[in-house]
Amino acid sequence: MGRGYIVQDDVEGYLSKLCEQKADPVTGLLIGQSSTQRDFVVMAIRTPQKEESAAAARNSVDKEWVTEHARQVSRMLPGGLSVVGVFIITDADAKDALTTLRQLLFAVENLISSEHLWDPADDDVTDCVTLHINPKTRKTVCRTFDIKDPKSVAKPADWKYQSGLCSSWATVSCSLNVDMLLPLPNNRTTWAHQIESGLCLIDGKRLPEDSELTVGQHLKHCFFLLQASFTQAHTHSYPHFSRLTDVIEQCGGSVSVTGAIHSRAYLHSNKPKARLAEKLLKRDVVSTVATRVQMMLEELLASDQEKLFCLPHRIFCPLKVSGPLCVCDYQFSDEGLSEVTERLKEMLDIDAAEEDLDTRQEMTFEITGCDITPGGHRDMHACVLCPDCPPFCCLGVAMATAVALLATAASMLYLNDI
Repeated sequence: MGRGYIVQDDVEGYLSKLCEQKADPVTGLLIGQSSTQRDFVVMAIRTPQKEESAAAARNSVDKEWVTEHARQVSRMLPGGLSVVGVFIITDADAKDALTTLRQLLFAVENLISSEHLWDPADDDVTDCVTLHINPKTRKTVCRTFDIKDPKSVAKPADWKYQSGLCSSWATVSCSLNVDMLLPLPNNRTTWAHQIESGLCLIDGKRLPEDSELTVGQHLKHCFFLLQASFTQAHTHSYPHFSRLTDVIEQCGGSVSVTGAIHSRAYLHSNKPKARLAEKLLKRDVVSTVATRVQMMLEELLASDQEKLFCLPHRIFCPLKVSGPLCVCDYQFSDEGLSEVTERLKEMLDIDAAEEDLDTRQEMTFEITGCDITPGGHRDMHACVLCPDCPPFCCLGVAMATAVALLATAASMLYLNDI
């Protein structure tokens, strides 16, 4: 028996509108959550059109464009939400459409997974969905592939729309104090693994892995005890908790991330477990830190002058459906909210007003000076601050002479441990 996908009914209306457009083919992403029990789809997002080559791209699919869009979208998804599949709207032969979907699916998942800094878990679902819609007959064909198996063949799957799907989700969130030094360019994922192995306290308690969370519950008080000086340590005593020794790593530079970040994860299940909440929240912590550092380096590479930098702060935007689900974006201090709404429209096809944005979870922290390590070693200091957390001093500078080094560093952020 194949997998079954429960889909928010708003997705049906969105796809129907795309079927009415003259463009052929239309590709896009499916956003949701997969679990061993059920699979959920809460959003469909059309691939943005390339204006400069719209005529040339007609009747063809640009795989690189689709995969790059997927990479950008994955940055804007909080914990628990991910790209679970791809769709195509075309009246082409079903066999040809499935071949195209398979190529897109594997390309998208390979790129997104290459940026994951966490280790795969035994309970991770490796099946992803493809959806083919004929715009004339509106016939829908749903298939799944095991993206970890290059030889995987298509398997049939159920696709059912349901109203109110987004209203029954549990939310876990935390404000995490961080003080991390990320080596460049030979960046390893030691810090990410330390977050993964840290202890997570939900509402001040270490819950058993099989503990059930209340559906619709918003758990605000999640804390981490890490085997490194990444957070302010709590004074609780845990016999099995030990501090790791310092790790010496050779690098040509470093990025020092100091301050506090807001992290959250969403869970949809009949009986969501504490184990799943902890896993998704930790992955969101790792993802949001890595994304901001990557964005800051990209901003530095695009700058031709010496200037001070601060990590972008996270802004949330609720989906236009009932329930707690939100997407997110990252705003630099020199950007306005209008630029955020423009990105939400371009990347996620969401029409959001500035008043819809939740800017209260984090705020940028003013950089008051600069500090350059003598010699050839350059330190980049950056910060972000949550309103509910104590302030952290932050000094930083982006040197024009370090651009060559950071050009290499930017491409090395997501390497796995050697």
